[in-house]
Amino acid sequence: MLKNKPSLSQSLFGVLLIAALVWVALLFLKVLIAIVIGVVLLWVGFIILRMLVASPPEPPPAGELRKVKLLYRCSLCGTEVRMTIATNENPEAPRHCMDEMDLLKTEE
Repeated sequence: MLKNKPSLSQSLFGVLLIAALVWVALLFLKVLIAIVIGVVLLWVGFIILRMLVASPPEPPPAGELRKVKLLYRCSLCGTEVRMTIATNENPEAPRHCMDEMDLLKTEE
C-alpha cells in the first residue's frame, strides 16, 4: 500500500490555515472581553450615579415660614446675603464658596 505523504505546500497550507483560525479566535475573544468590560463599566457607572442622586428636601407646610432678618457675609469673597424668611428662627447659615457664611448681625 502506498501512503500519500502530504507535500510541503499542503503542509504549509495546513499550518497557515490553523494559524489563521487561531488568530481569528483570539481576535474574537479580545473583542468579546472588551464588550463585557464595557458593559460592566456602564453598569457600575449607572449604579454610582443612582447612589449620588438625592431627592430635594420636602418643602415646609404652607404657613410655617417665619420672618427673620439676618445678614450673612462670605469670609472668602465678601458676598453679603440678607435672609428675610426661614423655616425656623435660627436657620443654618447659607453656604457660599463651598463654606458656611458668617452671621454679621441680627436686624431687629
